[in-house]
Amino acid sequence: QLQLVESGGGLVQPGGSLTLSCAISGFRFDSYTIGWFRQAPGKEREEREGVSCISTTDDDIYYADSVKGRFTISFDSAKNTVYLQMNNLKPEDTAVYYCHTVMGTLKPLCVHPGSLGYWGQGTQVTVSS
Repeated sequence: QLQLVESGGGLVQPGGSLTLSCAISGFRFDSYTIGWFRQAPGKEREEREGVSCISTTDDDIYYADSVKGRFTISFDSAKNTVYLQMNNLKPEDTAVYYCHTVMGTLKPLCVHPGSLGYWGQGTQVTVSS
């Protein structure tokens, strides 16, 4: 069974940086649509916001407007791992960050996938002084 194992969350001061990792295990596909969603405090699962996603089929990348210029997504095919480099973090970035993937191409990127695909267990990111 496919599993997504996340790591890299934590507590950081405003302006700081974190890198999240999500390793895919159990299956290896030719292509993925994979990325990061976040669930802010008080929000429901269905309200998870697409932060950044990538289609490995055509290297198409999406960033939410709120993170453009600060976050960078990348996919290492050899390690079957997706990363989210987060710089200049702000208190409003505080959330549980979830990795999500589906086999093949799912567009538009980073729209909540509903019941499709697989979710990681989530990793907490807290930005506070």
